[in-house]
Amino acid sequence: MTKANWPDGRIQELFGIALPLIQAPMAGVVTPQMVIAVSEAGGLGSLPCAMLSLDQTREALDIIRQGTSRPINLNFFCHRPPQTDAARELAWRARLAPYYVEQGLDPEAPVPASNRRPFDSAFCALVEEYKPQVVSFHFGLPEQAWLDRVKAAGAKVIASATTVAEARWLEAHGCDAIIAMGFEAGGHRGNFLTDDMATQVGTIALVPQVADAVKVPVIAAGGIADARGIVAAFALGASAVQMGTAYLFCPEARLAPPHLQALRTAADDGTAITNVFTGRPARGIVNRLMRDLGLMSPLAPAFPLAGGPLAPLRNPSAPAGPGDFMSLWSGQAARLGRELPAGELTQRLASEALAKLSRG
Repeated sequence: MTKANWPDGRIQELFGIALPLIQAPMAGVVTPQMVIAVSEAGGLGSLPCAMLSLDQTREALDIIRQGTSRPINLNFFCHRPPQTDAARELAWRARLAPYYVEQGLDPEAPVPASNRRPFDSAFCALVEEYKPQVVSFHFGLPEQAWLDRVKAAGAKVIASATTVAEARWLEAHGCDAIIAMGFEAGGHRGNFLTDDMATQVGTIALVPQVADAVKVPVIAAGGIADARGIVAAFALGASAVQMGTAYLFCPEARLAPPHLQALRTAADDGTAITNVFTGRPARGIVNRLMRDLGLMSPLAPAFPLAGGPLAPLRNPSAPAGPGDFMSLWSGQAARLGRELPAGELTQRLASEALAKLSRG
């Protein structure tokens, strides 16, 4: 499976990978073992760092570098730390109080802090130390001085765009490739120039418009989980695909049992965009909390503060419960998922896509 077999080899050339397949960086779910397996299979394994401390990130990177010398991607969030809003946080705690009582918990007890860390100078120094081949950003880009340091360390920079305007902005600010993130994608939306979820664009409409609007290669993401989606992405003008939900079924994923069970039974119309788990729009499988509070609750504190008060509610249900209070992140194509090791899945997806392309 050489670069010449694919309709567009720019991403393979840019990143130094054999296959134009990128495992999405899913915070809290991706393990070093998954990154190793995907990279060793010829794709681009991605380590999400937003929920890791510096020490945890370093530990994960040490494991990865012991397991593979092939290109990897480090992913970071670029959100601004929220301003404290005591009244809003109290209102959120009050709305969740009945669930605490239902589970025999004290509604007034202290709750853990949410731990989504934005890219900063310490993370930047870590990039300079480990020199990953690719660094990706979500929610825009970091400040220019840090971005310059990332590039000086030899990394190619990519970031998510949910609109053509965001794609143009990312190219103008130095991205080497653009992830065109369709509305079908699971997890947090990558939007940063707009907060309007009603006007977000689907993958099949977004990818060709982004490809026409920018000169850098485009990576299609959102609702792609099998060879048919990969072939379609190339037909639309993409140079590679990024897949997340497809990798949630792999044994290397660190997934709570309720989450995996929800994925196994997910319907095509079983997901929705919600802000109730973190305070920021994200796509997940609809559960009790989303139905009770409404998908986009005005009470939810700013990202990521909504998540802290939910942590005590998740713990009792996590081992075997229905996941009523968990974020069950998933894209719209979960039904296409296959329970295969990450490396085998990567190679099968590539082989199956090439077979379809050759029949062309």
